[in-house]
Amino acid sequence: MRLALVFNPFSYKNHEENLRVVQRYFGLFPPLSMSWVASIARAAGHEVILIDARTLRLTMPEVAAALKKFRPDVLGAMMTTYMFPETLSWLKYLRGELHAAGIKCKVLAGGYNLRVYPNESVSHPEIDFGCVEHAYYTIPALFAALEKGETDLSAVPGLAWKRGAEIVVNPHPQKINFDLFPNPARDLLPNDLYAEFPTRRKNFTAMVTSLGCPFSCSFCEAGGCEYNPRSPATVVAEMKECVQRHGVREIDIFDYEFTGARQRVLDICEGIKKERLDINWACRSRVDTADPELLKAMYSAGCRRIYWGIESGSQATLDSLKKGIKLEQIVETMRASRRAGLENLGFFLVGVPGETKETVRQTVAFAKKLDLDYVQFSKLLAKPLTPLWKDMVAATGKDYWKDWILGKEIDRELPRPWLKDLNNAEVDALARWAYISYHARPLFLLRHALKCQSLPEFLRKTSAFLAMLFSKGGGRFLAYPENIFKVLRGRLKWKAENRE
Repeated sequence: MRLALVFNPFSYKNHEENLRVVQRYFGLFPPLSMSWVASIARAAGHEVILIDARTLRLTMPEVAAALKKFRPDVLGAMMTTYMFPETLSWLKYLRGELHAAGIKCKVLAGGYNLRVYPNESVSHPEIDFGCVEHAYYTIPALFAALEKGETDLSAVPGLAWKRGAEIVVNPHPQKINFDLFPNPARDLLPNDLYAEFPTRRKNFTAMVTSLGCPFSCSFCEAGGCEYNPRSPATVVAEMKECVQRHGVREIDIFDYEFTGARQRVLDICEGIKKERLDINWACRSRVDTADPELLKAMYSAGCRRIYWGIESGSQATLDSLKKGIKLEQIVETMRASRRAGLENLGFFLVGVPGETKETVRQTVAFAKKLDLDYVQFSKLLAKPLTPLWKDMVAATGKDYWKDWILGKEIDRELPRPWLKDLNNAEVDALARWAYISYHARPLFLLRHALKCQSLPEFLRKTSAFLAMLFSKGGGRFLAYPENIFKVLRGRLKWKAENRE
């Protein structure tokens, strides 16, 4: 079987949790989920290409031309809830072009959205199959069935498919062991083009070393999901592959909670040092799962930055969000992290239940007290499958995300029925004010200017700050504009390699 995976471009949405200017500078990240699908399919003996049309800024006709040359049996796409309509439009166009050229490929959709709305997603005529769970068992079983010409796909675990007019969602009885997954197929990606806002070393990539999270924050879609880590040996081996095969020097570990298993982290750190890997890395952590000794060990192994889920400067708010942490713990952990030599980024939420202008000012003052190197103030959003989303559906009697998938909704700000003293426009303005208030301090600006290690880093941070001050939020959305010339060179190279 021949599988073609396409990661399509997408624009900024009004319902997103980040401000437009923040999303613009957020970064360009490798499509890891699709890279895993590629490696799983290849391990099962199938031929795969992966086109990162978003990073390379490819058009639909350019991708269609490359697909006609490859002649796939299956066309695959990752469908997040937020970008579902755009991905659907790409699939409709590409499928139509391939079928018109006599290439009768099937369309397979995967991603987080398929877990939430499998029936609604597969109901569209452009989609033949949906991978509801992880691809590890589903892809090999589906491709084996297709090769045999089978029409009854009820034995394919975790597959959403069409039996006549009926949509069938198969059970997935197999237990996922994340440690068995092959490494993502990064050889199919333009690794020299990826970057994020704090990036200092190239090449940059992202990693995921565990699935799920044992904690149950009310706003997070991973809350309460089974914690499923890869072993230290597997993690270090993937890092080594990144360094030796792809020239990676900086890695951002995207686990929901990296430091939850203390000994595992220590073993990973020892493995990095034993292999003498020349990398810097970052991770996400809770303040109650990191201690001074652990932080020192992480720094000694190349960790240079930690993203902390702090959320608020109000203890009452933290309790309402079921964070399970205390303000005193946050202060102590940030102090220990600074002493270990680490940079600290704090995630904060604006528009939480009971929010007022005063509580936002309290949170910003708390962030300043922590003396964080980076901050992110996100507008609280009721994401699919979260307790907050369930409360919103109950309060409004309407499931916006379901109608969005079915094409019955437009892109708009979602209601926040948990707010009594603020409206959406005020939440947006307060989030913007929080960024400006935090960053526009003369000593903070001077310190960060002196810490910049290159001219591109200085220009990136300066332009982001000026955009926050003066941008009105309109115009064409251009993700991570600093990389644009390098991306255009990569685009030209890709076109030359895929010319008929």
